Formats: sequence, structure tokens, C-alpha cells
Amino acid sequence: MRIVSLLPSATEIVCSLGLEADLVGITHECDYPPSVHGLPAVTTTAIPHDAASHDIDAAVRERLAGTRALYSLDVARLAALAPDLIVTQALCDVCAVADVEVRAAAAALARVPRVVNLEPFTLDEVFDCISAVGAAAGVGERAATVVAGLQARVAAVVARNQALAARPRVALLEWLDPPFGCGHWSPELVAMAGGEEVLGRAGQASTTSSWAELAAADPDVLVFACCGFDPARTRVDIELVMREPAVRALRAVRDGRLWLVDGNQYFSRPGPRLVDSLEILAHALHPALHPLPAGLPAAEAIAAPPVTPTAHA
Repeated sequence: MRIVSLLPSATEIVCSLGLEADLVGITHECDYPPSVHGLPAVTTTAIPHDAASHDIDAAVRERLAGTRALYSLDVARLAALAPDLIVTQALCDVCAVADVEVRAAAAALARVPRVVNLEPFTLDEVFDCISAVGAAAGVGERAATVVAGLQARVAAVVARNQALAARPRVALLEWLDPPFGCGHWSPELVAMAGGEEVLGRAGQASTTSSWAELAAADPDVLVFACCGFDPARTRVDIELVMREPAVRALRAVRDGRLWLVDGNQYFSRPGPRLVDSLEILAHALHPALHPLPAGLPAAEAIAAPPVTPTAHA
């Protein structure tokens, strides 16, 4: 079977099912596992990833409000790859080529491939997507084994949380300029990790928030998990955010309970590594209860800014 993946999480799903040798095309953003580097990329993006976060957000909103596409599909290269199976998504117009464009391109190929569309909003739906890809690729039993293993890891984290006397109130932010509360599966991950998400709603899209809303929620813990950004890039925005008076006054900042995680590699990708994300977050929130599995990066503690002394008359 010849498989083309049109989003990074789909590439990870395909590889988790032992089908990496069947991958013939990926996106320009697919980077895990590292062994997929070098495969032909069939997409490009108009989103300026090296721009300031506010400018990226403005560019995305402008394109979504109009008719200009965020992602482009190299139809000629896709045709040359002659896929039997294309794995795509309709979950997020900011994340990949539009589903309607993919289906139109597939229908125009000399041999029309099967198109599997992934649209998970919850962790269980992510597991369903793994099963769906496995079924489409003829490895349904293998997919069932992979899903069972992931579910067992989730169950182990949830079971350990039975010993918790209290759960911290958490705000997991997916973007910082402007601020976005988390959505989709992330509020579930917070709950399963032993916290209580104060802005995001499980199974719903992430939404633009404000520093005033965050101040009103006043979380015990603040987690920075910027979508599409690695920790180094996220730190740039954290430095700007910490200048906001409403942020500096947060309980989480005063108590120094600030965590930075890799939103690009983990929390934003609806694939097998969402379970890694859960284990990373659980360890950050309750390190004595949840050991960090070998090979996973620990959440990085962010130093709270020094408190400026108040001037007295």
C-alpha cells in the first residue's frame, strides 16, 4: 500500500501502526519519527511561522475570513506518488490542507485512492482515528493492540490520581498573543493528569481569551503549550506575557507554578503522543505521584518574574 499523510499526527499514527515503509508522501511539517525526514512533501503553507505571534494570528484570521488558502497541496507531486490511501483531516483549517481540496485532488487522480478523514475532538476519538487508519490500511488487529496499550497507560495515570487529596486549578494556554484557552482533548488531559482546567472546555474548539478572563479565573498553575511552537519559540512569548500586570498578579505566578511544555510535538498533535503529553503533565502537576516515563522530556519550570517593590509616599 502507498500512503500519503497530510498532517503530522497522521504520519505518527501511520508509523505507530508499523506502516512507515508504506509512506510515500508527507507534509512539510511532518517531523516525527525523525526517520520520515527525506520523504517527499506534498504541502506548503502561507503562514509566516517566523513572524511575531500577533502577526501570525492576524494573518490566519485574515485568510480564514477570506478565500485565500492557508495550506497548498502540490497536486502534481501527489499524482506522481500514486497513493492508494490518503490520510487527511477536517478538524482545523489552520492545521492542514482543506478536506474539500484533498477530496477534489484525489478524485482527479488516474487511480482514485481511498481518503480517510480524521476529525477528533476528544482523546477517545483520537483512539478511534488510530483504529480507522488501521482498518483502512488492512492492519485492524495491530491498531487494536496499539490502542489498547495507549488506553492502559491512560488508565494507570487516572488510577494513581485516586490518591489525590486536592486538584490544582490549571490554565493550559495554546497561544499567547492573543491568549487562547485550550480546547478539544487538552482539558481532558488536564483532568486526567489530576488538575481542573479553568478556561478550556473538553470536546470544544479552543477560543480566544483575554488576560482579564485569565485573571478572573486566577489558576493555581499555568501551563504554556503553544500550538505549533517548540519551547524555545514559546519562551519568546512568555517573556512578553510576563510584562502584563494581570499576568504578574496571578496566583500561579506569585507561587511560581509555571510550566512550559512542547505544544508542537505533544499537546497539539492528535495522535499517539497525546498519551505522552498526559504523562508529562501529570508528572509536572504531581511529581511525587506520577513518575516521568523514560525518554519523555519533563515540563520546564519557568521562573516567575521578580516582584517590583511598591513605592511609598
